[in-house]
This record gives sequence, structure tokens and C-alpha cells, in this order.
Amino acid sequence: MQRVCFTLHVREGCLEEYSARHAEVWPEMRQALWDAGWHNYSIFARDDGLIVGYFETEDFDAALAAMDGLEINARWQALMAPLVEAEEGRRVDESLNRLPMIFALHRSPAEDI
Repeated sequence: MQRVCFTLHVREGCLEEYSARHAEVWPEMRQALWDAGWHNYSIFARDDGLIVGYFETEDFDAALAAMDGLEINARWQALMAPLVEAEEGRRVDESLNRLPMIFALHRSPAEDI
């Protein structure tokens, strides 16, 4: 299982709208993400618009590819595009700044004894 952490940045003045839209993610979009392998998906926000996302997947590239080309994803990306600073010519989901994992505590240290 891969643990994926990424950052994005919401445009100034758009954090409230970004948060509101994520409070009402369409059921079809939620199902598409799940089916594509985006499990235990969480998004966190800092007041200055920094977004930190986390999810678990068997294969990061496959999870991205599974969403690519889906009509529901195209609609969601178009809805979110005005709110997020993305690389020129790229969708928001193509502009994830992936962070390398450097530490994880998966079980109790007592289990190592």
C-alpha cells in the first residue's frame, strides 16, 4: 500500500468556496475516487490556502490514470480549476505536489520486541 501526501494552493480569497465544495462532493465523484483506488482520502487546509492531501492506494500512477478521462472527473476538475493554483495547461489533479514519506508509525513499538 502506498501512502500519498500532496500539496496544492488555493487562490487567495477562495478557501471558503473550496472548503464548501468539498463539503458536498458528489456521490458519483466519491465512488469514482474509491473505485480508482483513492482510499482513506483526506484534505487539510491552512488559512493561507495551503492544501495538504493524503490518501492510500495500491498504485499511485494507476489511481491517477483511472480517474483520467472519466466524465465525472472532468466536471469536478472544471469546477475546481478557478479556485486552485495549478500549473499552466494542467488540471488540478495533474498539479499535485507529491511529498516523499520519511517516517510512518504503522504499529505499536512494543510489537518490535
